[in-house]
Amino acid sequence: MTDASQDAFQDLIPNNHCWGCGNLNDGGLQLKSHWSTPGESSAATWNPQPVHMAGPTDVLNGGIISTLLDCHGICTAIAHAYRVEGRKIGEGDQIWYATGTLNVRFQKPTPIDSPVTLTAIVESSTEKRTNLRLSLESGGIETATAEVIAFRVPASWVTE
Repeated sequence: MTDASQDAFQDLIPNNHCWGCGNLNDGGLQLKSHWSTPGESSAATWNPQPVHMAGPTDVLNGGIISTLLDCHGICTAIAHAYRVEGRKIGEGDQIWYATGTLNVRFQKPTPIDSPVTLTAIVESSTEKRTNLRLSLESGGIETATAEVIAFRVPASWVTE
C-alpha cells in the first residue's frame, strides 16, 4: 500500500486529544509527524516558543523534549501498525498504542530559538509491541535520543 497523501499521522488518528500531538487539543503542542521512509522511519519539525523554556530562558524544557519524543514515537507506531495491516490511518477499527517504556537521554541543551527535528525508526514490531529509536536535533546537532517501547491497547482505551 502506498500513502496517497502527506497528511500528518496526528491529523488522521481519530479522537486524538493528546496534549503533545492531538489535533483535537488546541492548547497542546500540535506535533505533526510524516513518513520519511514509509513504514520504517518518520520525521517531524516543531517550533519551540518562549513558553516552552527551561530554567535558562534560552533552553527548551526537558519535559517538553520528552513529550515530543514520546508522541512522535507512539504516532509512528500507530501509523506503522495501520501500514502493516494494509489500511490507511483511521480506516476501519481504530488502532491505539500506549507507552510501555520511554528512555530519554539528554546529550546537550536544546536551544529554544530554532526548530527541532525529530526522527523515529521502527526497529522491530509484533502484533502487540513496537520498538522505536528516536532522535531530536536542533540546528543539525543531536541534543536528545530516546527508545520507546509501544504496546498496542484496545480501541476502547480511548474515549471520544
